[in-house]
Amino acid sequence: MPPRMVVTIDGTVGSGKSTAAAGLAARLGAAHLDTGAMYRALTLKALDAGADLEDARALAAMAASTEIELDGTPGALRVRLDGRDVSAAIRENRVSTNSHYLARTAGVRRVLVEKQRALARRAGSIVTEGRDQGTVVFPDADVKFFLDAAPEVRARRRQLELQDRGEYKSYREVLAEIVERDRRDSTRAADPLRPAETAVRVDTSDMTVDQMVDALARIVGERAGGGTFRKEAP
Repeated sequence: MPPRMVVTIDGTVGSGKSTAAAGLAARLGAAHLDTGAMYRALTLKALDAGADLEDARALAAMAASTEIELDGTPGALRVRLDGRDVSAAIRENRVSTNSHYLARTAGVRRVLVEKQRALARRAGSIVTEGRDQGTVVFPDADVKFFLDAAPEVRARRRQLELQDRGEYKSYREVLAEIVERDRRDSTRAADPLRPAETAVRVDTSDMTVDQMVDALARIVGERAGGGTFRKEAP
């Protein structure tokens, strides 16, 4: 692997971004940046403070004054919010159902883009995941992926994930949430979800975790062998 490289993984909810990014980072010996955790951390802070989630200016100011740290090995990420470990709290349902308020706020996104770029500069080689990584945050990334899967498959995955955390929702309810999330992500005014022009699109509907990681690692290896990586982080 080159001295420094940036691999972005964007995609729809439930497509396997987080799992694939963690596995690929471990395979490559790179850092793993879960940008969704950053939005969740800010959402948690806003909820705990009783902030108005419709007040874009206040949310952007809060984001600018907040310290978010992501530490740990891929698959064992620890998230600290202003020095407090919130790794478990950011996965609560109340955070999941309200994070779109922060994600759609342009001022918040601008702040987090700069934080994400700063983290990448410090990390060197990095595998970063989200919904705007290849299009906005790292437009010159060395390798870009866009993951997707059938909504029905993503709903089943999400349902199992919730059950593992002790949360139970019907398949119909989860599927409806997936469809609505897709609509919000793709139509929001600030950095809507879309594949980067140079992204490799991967349908993960019928893939196991190992198959996903193998497929992505193979493509990264091919690009690295071709000498296409930059020598400096963005």
